[in-house]
Amino acid sequence: MKGIILAAGKGTRLYPMTKPVCKPLIPVYDKPLIYYPLTVLLQAKINDILIIVPPGEEESFQALLGDGSQLGISISYQVQPVARGIADALLIGEAFVNRERMCLILGDNLFYHTELERIMENACSSQKGAVIFGNWVEDPRPFGVVEFDSKGTVLSIEEKPKVPKSNYIVPGIYFYDSQAIEIAKQLKPSARGELEITDVNAEYLRRKQLRIIPFEKEVIWFDAGNADSLFEAAAAVRSQQKQGGNYVGCMEEQAWKNGFISDEQLYKLGMAMDMTQYGKYLMKLVQG
Repeated sequence: MKGIILAAGKGTRLYPMTKPVCKPLIPVYDKPLIYYPLTVLLQAKINDILIIVPPGEEESFQALLGDGSQLGISISYQVQPVARGIADALLIGEAFVNRERMCLILGDNLFYHTELERIMENACSSQKGAVIFGNWVEDPRPFGVVEFDSKGTVLSIEEKPKVPKSNYIVPGIYFYDSQAIEIAKQLKPSARGELEITDVNAEYLRRKQLRIIPFEKEVIWFDAGNADSLFEAAAAVRSQQKQGGNYVGCMEEQAWKNGFISDEQLYKLGMAMDMTQYGKYLMKLVQG
């Protein structure tokens, strides 16, 4: 399975903080925002990842993440020249995916749950069609809204409806088979000029190949699209790490848990940051 992170957003809703740097590179508490979706892909045991970046930002991402070899994975990069919507990531990533199954995740979404690996394993188990998630929110109108019955059968899916049919929205992580590329090629831009990922999901629904996994209430999810949500996400990460003792979005730890890197490699990564709590945490994992 391949992984794609769409990290090409300029973050205009976060100006002026994102004027000198794109949104996925800004910090959320103690690590860059991009660490969080990258860790989720690692939790799905994906080790071949494409990061789609804005024009002119390739060097910044490469300076931070390199080619992924330090994590025992492969990271490559492609530019999204013009922001054309989430579904455009499927077209940009066509050659990379090479007709394999894929997980597409947004570069500004943060997910955390102690059982997230199990949840990802459930999603990865589908060999055909698409898997989306459902997250309950108070006001679903700004999002893609999904309606489903008590058996988990998806009944409808709508983008930013004025009158939502449910309080469940589709957060920014999607599992697809290779049909997604063909579907994306047939899309026409919406009224806001974008290729909507909701239209991809709606086509899977029409084909009766769309499965939903409702998130448990304990799942932490943030769309870090504005200053308030960014602050709340940072506070949630800090609280979890202080109270629970486990780091959120720690890609080095997850790579180590997966067996992608050894004890020695993890310790070296921690040693390179031994003046920080983050580095000390990595070294402590090996020391027990």
